[in-house]
Amino acid sequence: MLYFPPVARKIQEKIGIEPGYHTIPICRAGLLKFQPKREDMPTRTIKDSFTTAVVPISLISKRERYINHLGRVRVGRMMEDLDLFAVWICHRYVKVPELPKGVPLPYIFVTLLVDKVDLYNFNNIDANDDIEFCGYVSWVGTSSLEITIYMLQKQQTITKIMVMMVARNATNTGSAPVNKLQPGNEAEQLCFDDSVKRQKRRRLKFAISRPTQIDEKLMFDIFRRTHGTNIVNDEQILPDGCVWMSNSFQTTLIHPFPENRNSQNDIFGGYIMRNAVEISFMTASIYTQSRPLIECILDIAFWSPIKVHSFLKMTAYVVYTYERFMQILTVVQVMDAKTFVEVTTNTFNITISAEQKVKEVLPSSYHETLWYINGRNKFQDFQRLRQNKKRPIL
Repeated sequence: MLYFPPVARKIQEKIGIEPGYHTIPICRAGLLKFQPKREDMPTRTIKDSFTTAVVPISLISKRERYINHLGRVRVGRMMEDLDLFAVWICHRYVKVPELPKGVPLPYIFVTLLVDKVDLYNFNNIDANDDIEFCGYVSWVGTSSLEITIYMLQKQQTITKIMVMMVARNATNTGSAPVNKLQPGNEAEQLCFDDSVKRQKRRRLKFAISRPTQIDEKLMFDIFRRTHGTNIVNDEQILPDGCVWMSNSFQTTLIHPFPENRNSQNDIFGGYIMRNAVEISFMTASIYTQSRPLIECILDIAFWSPIKVHSFLKMTAYVVYTYERFMQILTVVQVMDAKTFVEVTTNTFNITISAEQKVKEVLPSSYHETLWYINGRNKFQDFQRLRQNKKRPIL
């Protein structure tokens, strides 16, 4: 049984990284010759990668790291540990038989995207009892892996998370092959088949498509609500009880430090997730003038690595509202501390609920209207997820 935070040290041992920060990462080019060909790697099963780890919040000495001022477990901190756990599962799965004894694994694993995190039981967590993570590799491509993770407490499932990881070579300059996956029994086959369907949906989900007829009708309805019936009038009108999307955002700047980096001096995906979740929560709290609850996180995308010398700019927008729910779009931009060029590296879609009905948010430009439509689509995905939550979990 593994515990957090020692999981991080286990990963360092696997890839041969000693503790300590180096402004120039230790050269791992000598490990490239040990990268195997895929045909030389043994086939693996889901069971081979199954592992568990414990977040020991029952220990007073560890609890402060995981709770907020109300004594509740922090969603962002759990996301940070989940990302690290997904990396550890990759290490459990990839097997290189010809690797000489004592030679570090010539791989690096990075987060590509997080599919969905439905937190339907999260607010029932007891902050005095340990939380258990268990997970496995449920699908693989040539160099990509889908990781399925469950978060449990007292044998009750808190949430189920799907994470896509990518295997890179020892110097992070190219992709690296992973073992083929062969389901070992009927239950594993069902799990694998579901993963194949998810992979097909992912390809469609991230494709850029024009607004549908329903979307176009919604855009026109919003235009009429905010401009009236006189199409000559260019003045925008804010209906009663509504808020412009352009007034619904919060921005923060973050300076990462070496404690948040990997062996290549790139910032951990989990660190990005924690900070994005926390600014999303604060934005929703300011918008509603209350203390809301995080319900679901969908489609976290990681487009490029973030170097340790970068500055992070995070902006969270309320892009859609429905009764007491809000859809938050959080955009992460990286500013290189040497060139000061800004690049967008991540987006987060987070559903948050308030105790009472929230003010309706409305777009005031075409770009914001596209965000509004995307937010509505994400909220509908969340609704479908909740409708299916009573189905048996594989």
